[in-house]
Amino acid sequence: MRPLWKGAVSFGLVYVPVKMYAATENKDIKFNYLHEKCKTPVKYRRFCPQCESEVPMEEIVKGYEYQKGRYVVINEEDFARLPGGTSKSIDILDFVNFSDIDPVFFEKSYYLAPGDGGQKVYHLLKTAMEKTGKVAVAKVVVRTKPSLALLRVTANTVMMSTMFYPDEVRQADNIPELNYSVDLHENELKMAVNLISSLSSDFKPEKYTNEYRQALMEVIQAKVAGDEVEVPKEANKEKIVDLMSALKASIDLAKEERGRGKKKTQRKTS
Repeated sequence: MRPLWKGAVSFGLVYVPVKMYAATENKDIKFNYLHEKCKTPVKYRRFCPQCESEVPMEEIVKGYEYQKGRYVVINEEDFARLPGGTSKSIDILDFVNFSDIDPVFFEKSYYLAPGDGGQKVYHLLKTAMEKTGKVAVAKVVVRTKPSLALLRVTANTVMMSTMFYPDEVRQADNIPELNYSVDLHENELKMAVNLISSLSSDFKPEKYTNEYRQALMEVIQAKVAGDEVEVPKEANKEKIVDLMSALKASIDLAKEERGRGKKKTQRKTS
């Protein structure tokens, strides 16, 4: 794996150089959109309807729509002046209990490995977190996006999970269907608890597989094996004329025109 980011974890006066690696990967099967008639991949264009032309990337700017149809442009200089916009530091704010954090806050996970010369201080941080049983809440900037993060020790490494801020998590109180009132019989609850107990086991992630993805790949492979493969039709090409044929045709045409010219001259002199 290649590191996505290099920086440092800082807490107090301790500075831990780290390299960040993606901890997950999306294995969804991806499809291209094809034109049904000719099976050619469809292209998407950056098109300006006002100028009626395609727009190159160097002419693209970021605009925030503050009113319907009205935008304010934010450029790279504006982003650079924002606090922490270019920081390469993971700043630990607090050490907390992992059980106090609702998983709804978690966004994407990364592995943190020791940076050059940082093995000892990295191991010190990891061991201290293991000994205290604490996880760290921090602030980090990943690809210009500032985010909350959680650092925890797992699989002999320090894992960092980016987190949503509290105002990004929707409250369940706003769901009207949850405002209900029912009466549960004691025996019903007892049977439900017994059912959960009978189905309870240790979490073993390797036992869960994506059956849909496997079945879809089998369909794709069967179509390939059965030669049910769609090949885009070649675009119409201009007719290419052989050079020698073109020269011969030109000579013949010139001789024909010269012959006509001689006949006209003979008629005039006679």
